[in-house]
Amino acid sequence: MAAGRYRRFLKLCEEWPVDDTKRGRDLGAYLRQRVAQAFREGENTQIAEPEACEQMYQSLSRIHSNYYKHKYPRPRDTSFSGLSLEEYKLILSTDTLGEFKEMNKSMWKKLQERFAARSPEEKHKAWAQALSRPRT
Repeated sequence: MAAGRYRRFLKLCEEWPVDDTKRGRDLGAYLRQRVAQAFREGENTQIAEPEACEQMYQSLSRIHSNYYKHKYPRPRDTSFSGLSLEEYKLILSTDTLGEFKEMNKSMWKKLQERFAARSPEEKHKAWAQALSRPRT
């Protein structure tokens, strides 16, 4: 029976898309990682809690098949902000979130990162570069 569960989880992993814009935060990549951990021995893995494993598979399968989207359809595909799905994908990408995080850093934190743990020559060069820039 463990072999059948393993194959079903592998099929689910194959079908589940991986979003490359969400490096380190993607559900598909996380699912693949967890299945690899849970089934270390492949088809020969002994499942300690088969009921919990089956319930997890059923839950993931319903999410993947958009079961709840079809069961509870929305009258309109809108959001409170009025942004489209593509705009949300762009905003939630790892690169954009990193840029937002960089923008939200305080000036003190930016200075600490710039001058921390460097050689004296690099610190001098960084100070000279920072002082030569016009202030905005």
